[in-house]
Amino acid sequence: MQNAATARPSPSVLWRYGLPVVLVAAALGLAILLERMFSTRFWFLFLAAVMAGAWFGGKGPAWLAVILSTVAVDRYLLPPFHPWKLNLEDISFSVTFAACALLAGWVSSTRRQTEASLKEARDELEGKVEERTAELWKANNALLTEMAERKRVEDKMRLAQAELAHLSRVLMMGELAASIAHEVSQPLTAVVTNGNACLRWLAGETANLEEARAAAERIVRDGNRASEVIQRIRTLLKKAPPQMVRLDLNELIREVIGLASNEIAKNRVELRTQLGSDVPPVLGDRVQLQQVVLNLMMNGIEAMNAAADGPRNLQIGTRKHEPDLVCVWVRDSGVGIPPENLAKLSTAFFTTKPGGMGMGLSISRSIIEAHCGKLWASANSDSGTTFQFTLPTAGKSTP
Repeated sequence: MQNAATARPSPSVLWRYGLPVVLVAAALGLAILLERMFSTRFWFLFLAAVMAGAWFGGKGPAWLAVILSTVAVDRYLLPPFHPWKLNLEDISFSVTFAACALLAGWVSSTRRQTEASLKEARDELEGKVEERTAELWKANNALLTEMAERKRVEDKMRLAQAELAHLSRVLMMGELAASIAHEVSQPLTAVVTNGNACLRWLAGETANLEEARAAAERIVRDGNRASEVIQRIRTLLKKAPPQMVRLDLNELIREVIGLASNEIAKNRVELRTQLGSDVPPVLGDRVQLQQVVLNLMMNGIEAMNAAADGPRNLQIGTRKHEPDLVCVWVRDSGVGIPPENLAKLSTAFFTTKPGGMGMGLSISRSIIEAHCGKLWASANSDSGTTFQFTLPTAGKSTP
């Protein structure tokens, strides 16, 4: 047996089909009232009732409103009033009125459906936009998180690279200990010699003040020279952030040659320099660039030590590479590097030396690239390898 609750029409059906009855009844009452007041038949009130019924109820209620309106107009507004007998004129009017009412109801219902479809489409579009916006926000947050993580990793890598560069300098200075001792001992020996000479000039029966003064001046000069050497070594060993200043590359190379002079002499290397006279200054960190030049020179010396015989020529020079670039090159006459290994030289931990760590050239490349330059190697036509790096001039560099 069917449940009573399910047998009853739903409130929405009662509302849809009850509304046209109420609207037509209201239109009829208002039309009769206004006709008595103004002696004019207000037909449009029924059209309004049909349109309202179609708008709020749909096509079914619109048909009901048309039927009720046609009956009401024919029954109560067409003379003679209240008879059910229709003449031809009344039929034509009723048909015309019904057609107009149907058209009004169709227009109202169609517009209602169109607006409902547009609203549904708009709501669906807004939902998709909100969904897509949420996805974009989520992707943006993920991207920001990834960028922050990448920056943190890059900061750690830069810190590790700085630590490796410092370690490389310390190891290199350890290898150059003999050269450092030679550099310091020369001015100290001169200080002792000039000090003894000054004492002799002052110890005579008649003190030779001019010679003593000259000896004292030489002592001061050689003392300052020793101090400069020690300061230069301390600077190389000190772990400090880069300090970008204007540098004369020729002067910087002469300082490095001075540090490595004992190593050059010990290995019987003939050093030749070709320092360009028109090389403009660059903007860079003195210690880091000294480390690069020193590393390239030591690599050349070791490459020539690996050769059984042949010339032991090491050349270093500077030149203008382009209007805004300066080039530094170091050429050795060693065993050379196989072509397949040239591209790997600057890779971390790659080395062609049996006892090498594979970090010197990698650190040198990182230093040059941090100075907006480029480092590369090429095989010589006869023997050995040429390492070159470029740096922008001071006018084009940024600290």
